[in-house]
Amino acid sequence: MLKPTPMRQHLTTSYAHGTSSTSLLSTTVGESLLRTVERWPDREAVVFVEDGVRKTFAQFQQDVDQAAAGLLALGLKKGDRLGMWGPNTYEWVLFQYATARAGIILVSVNPAYQLQEVEFALWKSGCKAVVCPTHFKTQKYCDMLRQICPEIDSSSPGDIKSARLPDLRTVIVLNGRLPGMVHLEDVMQAGSSQYVKQLQDLQKKLSFDDPVNILFTSGTTGSPKGATLTHHNIVNNAYLVGRRLGYHWRTNARICLPVPLYHCFGSVGGSMCMAMHGISIIFPSAGYDGKASIRVLESERCTIVYGTPTMFIDMLNQLDSNKHDLSSVEAGIIAGSPVPQELVKKIISEMGIQGITIGYGTTENSPVTFCGSALDNLERKSNTVGYLLDHLEVKIVNPTTGQVVPLGMTGEIMIRGHCVMFGYWADKEKTQETITEEGWYKTGDIGSLDGYSYLRIMGRIKDMIIRGGENIYPAEVEQFLHTHPKVKEAQVVGVKDARMGEEICACIRLLDGQDCTAEEIIAFCKGQNNILASCWLVGCVQYLPLLLLLSDRSLQGSTLHTFCNQLPTHYYWKGDFPKC
Repeated sequence: MLKPTPMRQHLTTSYAHGTSSTSLLSTTVGESLLRTVERWPDREAVVFVEDGVRKTFAQFQQDVDQAAAGLLALGLKKGDRLGMWGPNTYEWVLFQYATARAGIILVSVNPAYQLQEVEFALWKSGCKAVVCPTHFKTQKYCDMLRQICPEIDSSSPGDIKSARLPDLRTVIVLNGRLPGMVHLEDVMQAGSSQYVKQLQDLQKKLSFDDPVNILFTSGTTGSPKGATLTHHNIVNNAYLVGRRLGYHWRTNARICLPVPLYHCFGSVGGSMCMAMHGISIIFPSAGYDGKASIRVLESERCTIVYGTPTMFIDMLNQLDSNKHDLSSVEAGIIAGSPVPQELVKKIISEMGIQGITIGYGTTENSPVTFCGSALDNLERKSNTVGYLLDHLEVKIVNPTTGQVVPLGMTGEIMIRGHCVMFGYWADKEKTQETITEEGWYKTGDIGSLDGYSYLRIMGRIKDMIIRGGENIYPAEVEQFLHTHPKVKEAQVVGVKDARMGEEICACIRLLDGQDCTAEEIIAFCKGQNNILASCWLVGCVQYLPLLLLLSDRSLQGSTLHTFCNQLPTHYYWKGDFPKC
């Protein structure tokens, strides 16, 4: 059953240790999957509804070993990097496990990356191979690779020699045969008995401390950084998060997973949990689609649903009580960006998901560090991100002095333990800036602990607005704006002001079919909250582009900040944001 939530107020200062009777695991990703295959070979492991793909654990393991042997046949070796660039497809999960099995480090490349971004990611990580579809929607992956590496067309497959990407040798295409590139079928057929034997022998040389995944974090403060995670990082994060969600007793759990696999939320919280706990993962669509998610919850009788706040907002908008039966959905986890209190209440009341929980973490922490329990009351579900994960330490410190603050006071959240990344790939300086000599990871987030070790998030240090000397956290303002009956989403950033230093810019997305003026929002704020009473509302917009729907909070804030500082004072923008 679920582990009881903390019932005794035991903290006396802003430091907590996640004690546990459950031991950490010392297995690699490949070993973890094998153990699950032995227990439940005929259980469904993954379902890709849009593509009609269904695989049992035994079938999946067979594909993984075949792909892993094929990668060795192409000349990839232990420690080499392979970039996975594309949307949520079966091949993404296949290569996630095949690379881990072969000792190769998977580089998770954002499927929305454009030329400059993907070139940097592949160059920085020194990718020897790239796997991608020819295209997806407007993204033409192979065409972009040709622009970066024009040598591909005249190269023999597997023998690319590029001036701009000197480490790249192989491009594996999922759905087409193109000059200089290797087709997926060729990889699957290349793993002869010789390479199967080599794969088996390799298992003795793999360690759970080996790097297994590189994920690039936001580059809003410079170039993106490649957070490097080990087998130990992601195996234990998936194991302990799964136990927090009850997967050790929800043995027939079916997870609806609309979140992207290139993000830790999808690849660790979803795909890795599949291997650790023997649960079934259901992917509604290759790219996020709220309607598809609702359909899959019903048709596949899913019991758990994952999503970012924006995804849950979209799913709520698709609901029609006369057409959708969500009675099978028992629980869910919402993470990726700050969660408005009102959204949690709507998920419970309108979707009927009583066991909804909030997760908090960062890519550098593999990713989850705090997670709620289905047993939490509504106040804890809507006002906190849960309590500390087992075997981790947290402290809240004064960002200036580094001293632990009194219990209940706000400060920077710092994490230490098995989840902390190996480091930033090929960037010792940035790693040392982020991880202290004592092993503490500096999150850059502001929050506070209560006596039961539940964490409340206030926002990012860099997003904090200093208005006339007063510290204002955007998350607090956003929480209040979400209580307005016409507001669907709110994003708040600081903008320059000659008198106050900074003023508050609120960009609001309205519920479908609603009409609202900036004056109406301002009137709603007055007298309700001492921060909002002095708000300067720059923009009230009907629609925010896809850029603002990304789960990367820092990217949202940076983009909004840049745009809003270009607006004239008290400007009422009614229309689409221009493309950035």
